[in-house]
Amino acid sequence: MKVLVLGGDGFCGWPTALHLSSKGHEIVIADNFSRRRIDQDLGVQSLTPIRSLRRRISRWHSLTGREIAFHHLDVAEEYDKLLALLRAEKPDAVIHFAEQRAAPFSMKSARHKSYTMRNNVCGTEHILSAIVETGADIHLVHLGTMGVYGYGGTDAALPDGYLPVFVPTAGGDLKRQEIVFPADPGSVYHLTKVLDHCTFQYYAKNDRIRITDLHQGIVWGTQTPETGLHPDLINRFDYDGDYGTVLNRFLVQSAIGYPLTVHGTGGQTRAFIHISDTVRCIELALDNPPERGDRVRVANQIAETRQVRELAMMIAERTGCDIAYVDNPRNEAAENALCVRNDVLRGFGWDPVTLEDGLLAEVEEIALIHRGRCDVNKIPAMSTWTTAQSPGLPAFLSEAAE
Repeated sequence: MKVLVLGGDGFCGWPTALHLSSKGHEIVIADNFSRRRIDQDLGVQSLTPIRSLRRRISRWHSLTGREIAFHHLDVAEEYDKLLALLRAEKPDAVIHFAEQRAAPFSMKSARHKSYTMRNNVCGTEHILSAIVETGADIHLVHLGTMGVYGYGGTDAALPDGYLPVFVPTAGGDLKRQEIVFPADPGSVYHLTKVLDHCTFQYYAKNDRIRITDLHQGIVWGTQTPETGLHPDLINRFDYDGDYGTVLNRFLVQSAIGYPLTVHGTGGQTRAFIHISDTVRCIELALDNPPERGDRVRVANQIAETRQVRELAMMIAERTGCDIAYVDNPRNEAAENALCVRNDVLRGFGWDPVTLEDGLLAEVEEIALIHRGRCDVNKIPAMSTWTTAQSPGLPAFLSEAAE
């Protein structure tokens, strides 16, 4: 199968490209390197040293003999170039990672909100329009987020995208039907994913595009078997307040002796998945496409749910690191329940990886090896959700500075 990976230089895109290449698929990457430019704008770098994409691809070829093609492309700004690429490469499937992926970054300012909205929503629309214009039967696989459901605290299990309901008819009877699960985004980033999902519903219905929307949990870990083959292939490891995911942040903080920063009470329950499972689920989605004319296939791409303070205590017990409870910059409930079904992917044969000591030790080892690259000033979360909140250093750092 020929697969076009949009955003193939990123945290999820790069290991996915390698994984699929290792399985014998013909891989084409398109990227505009926006994630690398954002690092420059934020004055931060991946904890792991990231090589140029040219060097990454060259190393992969030297190790495996597998070719990966690359095209420099901004899908949100260069529609004609995207259309020409689809026509020239004729992919069987397109994997869409080409979006700004951080909720805190999307809430930093009006400029960041606008960029996230324009990049994500326009990019998705361009991809769908270009697929329609080619006339080709291309399967689109999109990496979405569990955040489209919101975190309202219900004990009911979140289904794979569609909710069965009973609607009163004019005659007074109840008619069963399935509706798209009501969205409840918690940031501008999550809002763009909700808009994506609505756009997918339209294009699947109107233009019969085959679409899989994977609602993914928070990713932890950094390496897959393929990225671990050589230092040139190593994946990103973000630890900063904008892009660092919570468990990876805790592991870096413990590696440098920095108190684990728990926002609010830490009672937020979130869904988690290891990066190695991310690439496996993408493969399963490619292997099991919906039929042309089917509704959007939605799959909850999560392995387990955990409370944030539970994770902090787990890491603290392993490392002896202190826990610091700091003000929560997000506009969210202090505590929430979260129960999620993942029947679709399990039905394809997926057996999820959970928070095992061996994998945690692997991430800790990477954090310890590269801890000298960590800038402690970039650890605190400085983006706030409301104007009433004022960003600043956590109290324990402010006191130390005085």
